[in-house]
Amino acid sequence: MYKTSTEAIKAYSPFPDKLFYKIGEVSKIVGVEPYVLRYWETEFNFLKPRKNKSGQRVYIKKDVELLLTIKRLLYQERYTIEGVRKRLGLSNNISELKPEQEKSYIKEVQIKEKEPRQPAITMEHVKKRLREILSQLQ
Repeated sequence: MYKTSTEAIKAYSPFPDKLFYKIGEVSKIVGVEPYVLRYWETEFNFLKPRKNKSGQRVYIKKDVELLLTIKRLLYQERYTIEGVRKRLGLSNNISELKPEQEKSYIKEVQIKEKEPRQPAITMEHVKKRLREILSQLQ
């Protein structure tokens, strides 16, 4: 399951900037088979690619970036599926989120990818999330 350095560089190269990507293109970009992408959709309810008139899945850039993050967490950092859900801090049902919350979560995911794991940062994130939950309950 380990990649050569050339494959690793290719895997991290930026993907084409398009409005929509079909499942075959996303499969090549992410480096997994299409059935894996469909399986992830069942496990991560926040992955909801749109479908075109003919019923084919069409992904947007945000979806592809999220899939790349999921793949990295599952395959390289060895998280479980439940662990990925917790690490991303995303609700398992993204339809319950408000648009501004969804944007905030995606931004946090991108920040988490760039930052090394640090307990202080993790604690601040947990405190922030708890404050958000408390404000929603009041």
